[in-house]
Amino acid sequence: MNFNCRPVEPNDLEHICSFPKNADELYFVYPKAIYPLTHEQLQFAIDNRQNSTVLTHNNSVIGFANFYHWENQGCCKIGNFIVKPDYRGQGAGSFLLEHMMTLAKTSYSATHIEISCFNTNTQALLLYARRGFVPFHIEQRSDHNDHAIALIHMRKSA
Repeated sequence: MNFNCRPVEPNDLEHICSFPKNADELYFVYPKAIYPLTHEQLQFAIDNRQNSTVLTHNNSVIGFANFYHWENQGCCKIGNFIVKPDYRGQGAGSFLLEHMMTLAKTSYSATHIEISCFNTNTQALLLYARRGFVPFHIEQRSDHNDHAIALIHMRKSA
């Protein structure tokens, strides 16, 4: 498939808000948000993060990610990472992840890149591992139902 990335635009929010299909998926992407994802919640994340990026296919928005932490010649942390359900397992996530890693290197001269993933999000964990991310810390959290869940922090050298 032919994928492209570009900065997020205001008219992209409606598409991105439709990607999480349930409260669990939204929690994986944006733990502080309340399902369903609204334009206001998403705009708040965009306003407080850097390099909010959309992934497109045939000019349709099919993915989204940004940095929730960024430092020059240090660490960039990828957040709000999501791919539209119809495009999962087709290389879209790998393309977006590679783009964000390149952006961290070119924009911030990042020395390493981190991404975090909940233990129940198996497909994402496997994607990150295939792209060279290695777990370095496990943090106990409570999910949106107040059940214990593990947040696995993963790192890769830039």
